[in-house]
Amino acid sequence: MKMEAEKLEVKKLEKKKYRSDRIRDHLANERTYLAWMRSGIALMGFGVLIVRLRIISPPLAPQPPGNGWKLGLAFALVGVLSVLLSTQHYFAVRRDIDEDTYQPPDRWILLASLAVLLLGIGVLYYVFTVPLDYLSTFILE
Repeated sequence: MKMEAEKLEVKKLEKKKYRSDRIRDHLANERTYLAWMRSGIALMGFGVLIVRLRIISPPLAPQPPGNGWKLGLAFALVGVLSVLLSTQHYFAVRRDIDEDTYQPPDRWILLASLAVLLLGIGVLYYVFTVPLDYLSTFILE
């Protein structure tokens, strides 16, 4: 009788551990993690694109490569950093969900917003400092 009561209590604990709302929270955490991974990969790809476009431009027009590679490197580094931080954040949120102590952190939102803001300013600076006179050397026929 006592053995059956213990088994029943263990089953209740297992059911409590896998409640549907907790499963939903874990799935939402995983979707958020995957979104951060996609964003990191996109940032790295955009950084490579910036560097490649700067390398391709000089043969087409007489223009030195300039400092575009620094902006591309910044995008790639922010992409790698976002992948690393999102992985750490995923496991921290997972632990907090299991312990039922989750509090949304404001610092990640502020950090990500600041990084995107700085990269956007870098892109605007990069785009508007490219001399426009080399664009007129191309004649479309």
